[in-house]
Amino acid sequence: MPLSTVDSSVLEPVIRRLSALRPLSTEARASLEYAMLEGLQRVGSGEDLISEGDPVDSVRVVLSGWLCRYKTLEDGRRQIVNFIFPGESCDAHAFLLSVMDHSIATMTPVVYSEIKRARFESLMADDRSLAEAFWCETLVNIAIQREWAINLGRRVAVERVAHLFCETFERLRAVGMVDGNSCVMPVTQMDLADATGLSVVHLNRTLQELRASGLIILRERMLTIPDLDALKNAALYSPSYLQLYRGAEATR
Repeated sequence: MPLSTVDSSVLEPVIRRLSALRPLSTEARASLEYAMLEGLQRVGSGEDLISEGDPVDSVRVVLSGWLCRYKTLEDGRRQIVNFIFPGESCDAHAFLLSVMDHSIATMTPVVYSEIKRARFESLMADDRSLAEAFWCETLVNIAIQREWAINLGRRVAVERVAHLFCETFERLRAVGMVDGNSCVMPVTQMDLADATGLSVVHLNRTLQELRASGLIILRERMLTIPDLDALKNAALYSPSYLQLYRGAEATR
């Protein structure tokens, strides 16, 4: 992708996400933006960006589009273990391990930046604020996985789906990708079922229940939440694990 054709605003979700976790210095922001512009890539929908067992030698940072992390059993059953949204990385420190323990697939067309390990490590060494922001993101990802484990192990179907919608909305809002009380929801019912551990039939009934209760409007790949607090109450949801105000607290 020629740099001359790229609008640097495509990098804004990454800067917003990291700055929410740790204030970035001017120098860190400039260095990261240049590194991301150098490594821009495009990939279509429904493709594996990286597969379980692959070696990792770079950091992939998502600029636009949706991806999912997933594991597949020998008989083909799939569990989506997390979504990856614009502004987030595909495991900033995965290169410290020998191989990937899960796969990452695109759910929509995706634009991302691939930063080679040596370049990424140089960026981290040169600026503490950038290093801390990426480590904070790693810790938040771990916190998200804990919430998803609770979803599968303890929440009932309505709570699971409502919780997933609340989390999705909050994560997209943090990078400026909501419009009022609406956000894109470009996933299939099969994807939602695989993310919540439900059958497609059970997932469909649960969506109908949430609609009938007036808690969501899901139409034409758009999710509208008429009353976010009401949906949070239905989901037993608290956004504290996302550390949405970590950057602001760090400046106090």
